[in-house]
Amino acid sequence: MKRKINTLKSLIFIVLLILLSCSGGRTKKITILETTDVHGTILPYNFIEKVKLDESLAGVAGYLKKVRQEKGILILLDDGDNLQGQPEEYYYNFIDTISPHFNSEVMNYLLYDAGTVGNHDIETGHSVYDRVRREYKFPMLAANAVDVKSGKPYFEPYKLIRKNGLKIAVFGLITPAIPTWLPPELYSGIEFRDMVETARKWMPVILNEKPDLVVGLFHSGWERSYDINKLNESLDENGSAAVAYKVPGFDVIFNGHDHNTVNEKFVSLSGDTVLILDGGSRSEKIARADIAVSSKKIKGKRAKKSSGTIINVKDYTSDPDFMNRFSNQDKIIHQYVNKVIGESTNTISSRDAYFGSSAFVDMIHSEQLGITGADVSFAAPLSFDVNILKGAVTVGDMFKLYRFENMLYTMNITGAEIIKYLEYSYSDWLSTMKGPHDLMLRFRLDKDGKLLLISGRGRLQNPSYNFDSAAGIDYTVDISKPEGKRITVKSFSDGRPFEADKTYKVAVNSFRGNGGGGHFTEGAGINARELRSRLISSTERDIRYYIMKSIENKKVINPTPLNNWKIIPDNWVKAAAPHDYLLLFGETK
Repeated sequence: MKRKINTLKSLIFIVLLILLSCSGGRTKKITILETTDVHGTILPYNFIEKVKLDESLAGVAGYLKKVRQEKGILILLDDGDNLQGQPEEYYYNFIDTISPHFNSEVMNYLLYDAGTVGNHDIETGHSVYDRVRREYKFPMLAANAVDVKSGKPYFEPYKLIRKNGLKIAVFGLITPAIPTWLPPELYSGIEFRDMVETARKWMPVILNEKPDLVVGLFHSGWERSYDINKLNESLDENGSAAVAYKVPGFDVIFNGHDHNTVNEKFVSLSGDTVLILDGGSRSEKIARADIAVSSKKIKGKRAKKSSGTIINVKDYTSDPDFMNRFSNQDKIIHQYVNKVIGESTNTISSRDAYFGSSAFVDMIHSEQLGITGADVSFAAPLSFDVNILKGAVTVGDMFKLYRFENMLYTMNITGAEIIKYLEYSYSDWLSTMKGPHDLMLRFRLDKDGKLLLISGRGRLQNPSYNFDSAAGIDYTVDISKPEGKRITVKSFSDGRPFEADKTYKVAVNSFRGNGGGGHFTEGAGINARELRSRLISSTERDIRYYIMKSIENKKVINPTPLNNWKIIPDNWVKAAAPHDYLLLFGETK
């Protein structure tokens, strides 16, 4: 709260105001703040890892108090993905569905003016986001999420905000790639349309309102390394650059979804300069736009000057009034995550999952096979670096084991497709080695092809939640061979022969079963439209729920590796694994 005002930013903005006033018009100052991809980071505490946090919406509340003392117009926006990530969201999504939703109460308390819907909000299902939508005192936006029956936006397309004699139009879009990740039951009756086409349709409507400022609020990433000639892909997951380039009329565009921070000026096809901002994720940052709007008009439009800033939330203390207001919810969530559901005879770690069969992932495999009776299970380490300790197992531990609210699918997949699926997965994960002293894991490289180190540590090139292994079959992964020719399946783990031309039942999460990660589509070669026809059944609840119930019934669990697969050659792995482990985690095993 006592942090000094950014002197340089203040000087720049003062100069802008002077320039505008010298042009003969009166100016009004607008400050727009954006949070995005909060993922339940509301209180300054990680309820999964059980550690205090330096960044949360409590810190955002502290910063807001400071900003509200400034002169000018303040607009507070959110760019989606609030309803998933931490146990406090899950609790009010699915456990306590009677009380006002925690997220609704928080965002209403902070006086948000508008918010765009995120894909992880849709992931919670109609019962959750429709409920939250009713409770919000501000509109949920997404012009390209269209009601199939009416042909109109299911959420609001835009919000016209009137403050201090100015009209600010906020236009919302959501990433249209949702059908490649989520079961259609979660968004029944909604169709996700192309961002550029939707923006072109609505911009004339918005401009007809004669707004003084047009703001884009897109839950879609900013691909700065764009190729203008390739900004034509329909239903692009991160299509914000295409909209910014092709659709004139925007003054500022806020982005989300990709968990990156962006602060830059961008020149569109029409020659307009657009301020682009992205506020990162998990309440770590706030994107701030400061805009000076003159009463003087140039070619029929008000003269405007803008600048962007990325605010570090850790520089601001949690607001005590905020903490006091939500102290009861804090207590409730602590009780929920600390509830003991069983006992484990072993400590398990996600770190082991990158180097072979592991107790951590195999615990998920065993549950998936048990629930579905499938022949084969696919699963990945959904948390990059977590431990579940020997002894009491709590509800909070289950959020370490299974981060997302995926359903469990049973699907018909051929033996040949299973092999292709695994080839694809391990190509994301493991390098092709020429000898025992090469890197085994696929690390990020710099522009010269050398290992990229950040604070002395390596970073994986691809997200670990795409590193699927299999259970139910015994196989090897030969990293001395080129990608696509590494997997050898010996047999089923129960001794049955594995045949490429036969069809088997496969247990897999709904994200993967709908095409997420590309394992079925790019890997196994199954057309995305065909995936639904391969579905045999789906669970009604998320996988984490069933794992928790299973542990409660067993009371004591003994998680151990299934040892049904391994990476070869053995001597190469023996030499490379300790080195890669040290690079990845900064310590030896």
